[in-house]
Amino acid sequence: MIITRATEYSIRAALYLASRYPDPVVSKQEICDAEDITPAFLTKILQPLIHRGLVRSKRGVAGGFSLARDPANLTLLDVMDAVEEPLLLNVCLMDSTVCERECTCPVHKLWAEVKDKMEEVFARQSLAELARSRTNGTGCA
Repeated sequence: MIITRATEYSIRAALYLASRYPDPVVSKQEICDAEDITPAFLTKILQPLIHRGLVRSKRGVAGGFSLARDPANLTLLDVMDAVEEPLLLNVCLMDSTVCERECTCPVHKLWAEVKDKMEEVFARQSLAELARSRTNGTGCA
């Protein structure tokens, strides 16, 4: 499984907005400059987050983006779910009707367990906690 570039950038943008919370609006250009994202790509990657109610957009000269919810109540898993990044190691986990060998395959349960553990890890910390560790410089040794 590889996290797509769009998902990675969505996470970076969400973390930046979390670091600025509760600012009512952060300009598109500020996010682009801080996270090295092109304006067109930022607009594209934030659409699913807006659609799912994680991010708000404001049009106009004083426009930009802000988190729609407290980052203490949002996780990386929320962002990944919003951009529909599947946490799958194999297509057999997409839904129960895809895998004809689920009952006989010795690996299926392991793949499902790894998927559950990945979701647990991505849901472990809030965006607020991650943004704090980023600004405190505790991300690198």
